[in-house]
Amino acid sequence: MDETHRDRDAEGRARNARPRDGLGRPLPYGTPGVERQPEGVIRSPDETLREAQRLLDAGMPFHAHEVFEDAWKSGPEEERELWRGLAQLAVGLTHTARGNTTGGARLLRRGATALAECARSGGFVEPGEFGDAVPYGIGVSGLIDWAQELAGRVETAHGQAAEAQQVDAAEEAPCLRPERR
Repeated sequence: MDETHRDRDAEGRARNARPRDGLGRPLPYGTPGVERQPEGVIRSPDETLREAQRLLDAGMPFHAHEVFEDAWKSGPEEERELWRGLAQLAVGLTHTARGNTTGGARLLRRGATALAECARSGGFVEPGEFGDAVPYGIGVSGLIDWAQELAGRVETAHGQAAEAQQVDAAEEAPCLRPERR
């Protein structure tokens, strides 16, 4: 690539046009990659959750994070922390699958904390009782448990053989809405 040239999107904003792998890592120019998520898409909460679950199940948590980020930026103010917490879980899984166990565990725990706080302060459920009353059928309690378990597991594996630290993003994908599986 010409060092003086900068990739731009259709609106002229700087945007790296390098292809990406399923975990969002840049690949060399000319290498086939996966299709990137379009930015700024406004979806209904149901569409957001369906698309994010599809991407998580396909082992593409970085792309699911982008879907949650769109909801976080475009949704109602009172729901932003919910979507931000879900985005943090997805990016935590991304880092963990890339082998960054320390960063992944931190983000998983941060996302779990955000979901717990959102549930408490948002009036979705009584403090300490996460579950059925959370909007859109999101299984907050299960997501918190999943994030804490995965964070603990990858921290335990830290320092052991590299293959013990790697996780398969598709195999570890959380279930966002348990009643819809």
